[in-house]
Amino acid sequence: MTIRVIIVDDQAMVRAGFAALLSAQADIDVVGEAPDGRQGVDLAHSAHPDVVLMDVRMPELDGLAAARQILTPPPGIVHVPKVLMLTTFDIDDYVYEALRAGASGFLLKDAPPADLISAVRIVAAGEALLAPSVTRRLIADLVDKRPAPRKDRAALRLGGLTPRETEVLELIARGLSNQEIAEHLVLAEQTVKTHIGRILAKLGLRDRAQAVIFAYESGLVTPGDQ
Repeated sequence: MTIRVIIVDDQAMVRAGFAALLSAQADIDVVGEAPDGRQGVDLAHSAHPDVVLMDVRMPELDGLAAARQILTPPPGIVHVPKVLMLTTFDIDDYVYEALRAGASGFLLKDAPPADLISAVRIVAAGEALLAPSVTRRLIADLVDKRPAPRKDRAALRLGGLTPRETEVLELIARGLSNQEIAEHLVLAEQTVKTHIGRILAKLGLRDRAQAVIFAYESGLVTPGDQ
């Protein structure tokens, strides 16, 4: 199945470069481009992409606000794409907020071409782009900079998980892939996927990205943990 992608970035050269790279892939189709967040939201609603590549800092409407609008569409919009944030810096406050808003991950603009192609495929498949160590550092640093959250309600939500589900959630937050979790717990990878599905459903979370944020904010995992 072809992955439909739109690119939202205020730099024309960036859009052109990404579009050329992605369009050269047999399984990816770039169906539109937008120079700012406001036009990006309109395009996401009209072009029905599977993945939105969204720059963080843009005129008119920044990437964070645009991502929120795309991920919480108005009535009548039934297709909600995945949002992959693009950033110039590996530590960026906007990225943390974007993950909380439901973005599926982030990618550095200067990442190798193969990483961009892989990221689009990973996000389109429903996975969160959170495995690289730089991402673990990003989330840990950003959570560490914020006041300690109230953990009472989060603890109640965690209490609805089984011990195994809690263990899987902790490993997700540490950046392990499904395969790595399966090896660590000596489980089948499909069993891990089943546990993750139940965790998301019980906690009312959209995807792995929000699961990682929840694990940090609830205190299940703390910055600096290995």
